[in-house]
Amino acid sequence: MTEAQPLRPTSVAEVHLPRTPLACVIAQVQFPRILAIGQADTVAAFQNELRQVYPHLDQEHVHHVTVSEGASSGVGHTSVWRLVNRLEDPDWRVSLGQGFVALDTRKYVSRDDFLDRLAVVLRAVENAFGPAGATRLGVRYIDRMTGNAARRADKLLAQKVVGVASRSPNQPDGLGNAIVHLMTQAQLQAPDGNFVLARWGKLPPNTTHDQNVLDPVAETSWILDMDMYTSRPSEFATTALIDTARSFAECLYWLFREMVTDDFLVHYGAKL
Repeated sequence: MTEAQPLRPTSVAEVHLPRTPLACVIAQVQFPRILAIGQADTVAAFQNELRQVYPHLDQEHVHHVTVSEGASSGVGHTSVWRLVNRLEDPDWRVSLGQGFVALDTRKYVSRDDFLDRLAVVLRAVENAFGPAGATRLGVRYIDRMTGNAARRADKLLAQKVVGVASRSPNQPDGLGNAIVHLMTQAQLQAPDGNFVLARWGKLPPNTTHDQNVLDPVAETSWILDMDMYTSRPSEFATTALIDTARSFAECLYWLFREMVTDDFLVHYGAKL
């Protein structure tokens, strides 16, 4: 069997989409567990560095079930701190757990803006807790097409993406005309030993492919979800982590442009 060959992304200039289909952008860095992050007085210094932009802090207790072979299952919980830019309908959120920090947004402006904000968050973690290292870094972009865009998927997405879901008015008995729900998942070999987990497809109304990050919508939608990550341990150094995150974002944007057509860009307001 032929081994997978790494993607060969090229530099692609960002095209501004005034009516962006981006539903969510997430970056997460994991690090060796720091138990003190569960204590409010320890988190105070971290909050102080971020509270001008994310003034609202809440603590969530997340429950999880552990199942071990040959042993009884158990239910545990961990604390996750959430810092948001506003209480009502926040569009920027920082999440801090004992072994990770994440930044997510529903109001993505540009790559530079997102990475600048991520740098501030990572520097706050570095200053407040000094993690022993970074064990995983991931950057994830999720686009969602609805309405007329979803109905025109054949025109807005590359044929290799639409695949079997392609609809043909000249073939009313074609397979694509009958598809209600289709989700494709692929793990792609990326440069430098990294990986991309890509998921894309058509969803019926009131469903989601990942309830942890994307709420359902009451209409048919098409999803493009790309997550690039590395699990190689590294130093927890803000500058180096941002450099890696930038290379991931650039690779994912190249992949996104491989999956959409110029008609997609024009539909969402680009001036080509």
